Amino acid sequence: MIKLLHAADLHLDSPFESLSAEKAAERRLEQRALLHRIVELCAEEQVDIVLFAGDLLDSTRSSYETSELLTSAFEKIDAEICIAPGNHDYYCSSSPYASLTFPSNVHIFSASQFEQFYFPKLNCTVWGAAFTAPYSPGLLSGFSLPNFDSLNLMVLHGDMNPSSQYCPISEDDIARSHLDYLALGHIHSCQLPARAGDTYYAYPGCPEGRGFDELGEKGILLGSINKGICDMRFIPICSRQYRILDIDLTEAADAADALRAAIPPSSDRDIYRVIFSGSYDKTITPSKIAEQFSDKFYSLTVRDRTRPRRDIWDGAGEDTLKGLFLSKLKKQYSDAKSEAERDQIVLAVRYGLAAFENGEEICL
Repeated sequence: MIKLLHAADLHLDSPFESLSAEKAAERRLEQRALLHRIVELCAEEQVDIVLFAGDLLDSTRSSYETSELLTSAFEKIDAEICIAPGNHDYYCSSSPYASLTFPSNVHIFSASQFEQFYFPKLNCTVWGAAFTAPYSPGLLSGFSLPNFDSLNLMVLHGDMNPSSQYCPISEDDIARSHLDYLALGHIHSCQLPARAGDTYYAYPGCPEGRGFDELGEKGILLGSINKGICDMRFIPICSRQYRILDIDLTEAADAADALRAAIPPSSDRDIYRVIFSGSYDKTITPSKIAEQFSDKFYSLTVRDRTRPRRDIWDGAGEDTLKGLFLSKLKKQYSDAKSEAERDQIVLAVRYGLAAFENGEEICL
C-alpha cells in the first residue's frame, strides 16, 4: 500500500485576463500558494508519491518567482515526485523542465514514448510520457504492461474523447494497460476513480478555477493505492471559487434590490457572474450594477438576459415620434443577421422607451 497525491492542471502563471491587473497579480500569487498547500498535505498525510499529470505550468515558460518556488517547494516534499508535461507546458529544450535544476526526488518524463521510474523502497513503478508539442496522438493506445510484479502507476495528460487532439484515451486502452492506477490530467473537473478492466483511473480536475467554465470547489486527489485497491478522495485546496448567480426578475420591482437580497454569505471571497433573467421592463446597465456592488464580491460581472414583460413593438407604425422610432428599429431587427445584433437592437429599444416614458428627448 502506498500513499499517493494526484494533482493536475495548476496552470501556474495564468494571465487571468478577465480580471484587473492588480487582481490578476493577486490570483497568480494564490496559484503559487497551491504548491505550499500540497507541501503541507504531503507532510500531514505522509505521502509516498506525488503525480503531476500535466499543465503544472500555463506555458512552456515560467516567471522567475514560479521557477524559484517549484524547486524550493519540491525540496520540502519527502516523497517521489513524477511530472508528465501536458499540452500547455509541453517538454522542449526551452522549458523550465529542461533548464531548471530540480532536487533528486523529482522525475520528469521528457519523451513522447513511455518511460518508467522504479522506486525499490516502495516496490512501485511509475510510467509516463510527455507532450513534446501542443498536440499529441493517443499515447496509451497499444500499451500493455510487460509484467505485474510491482505496483504499476502511470501519470499522463490526455482526453477521453476519441476525436481529441490532446492524447485521446479510451476505456479499452485503459483496460489493456493492466496498470493499477492511471493518474490523468487535462479535464478541469474532478472525476473520481472509475475502473476499466483491472485499472483504476481518475482526473483530479484543476486545483484553482480560472474562469466561469471552472465553477465550484477545486482540488486534488489523495489516498492509498495497492493491487486491486483504490481509496482516493477529493480534497479541495482552492483559495477562491468561480460562481454564477442566476436571478429571475419576473416578480421583482428592482434589479438592484433583487441582487442585494440574493447575495450569499462570504461572497467577497469569490468571483461571481450575476445573470438577470425572466421578464423585466426596466433598463439594466450591467456595468453600473457591477460597480454598485463591487464591494460585495472579490470580482463581479453582470449579464442581462431578461426579456420585456410587454410587446416592445407596441406602437410601431403610429404617427408619433415614438412610433417612427419603433418602426425604424423593428425593421433593423427583422434585417439583423445574428442573435447578438438582435440583442443590441432590443437594448436600444428599451433605452429609447425609457427615455420616452421619462419625457426625455432622444436622437435617432
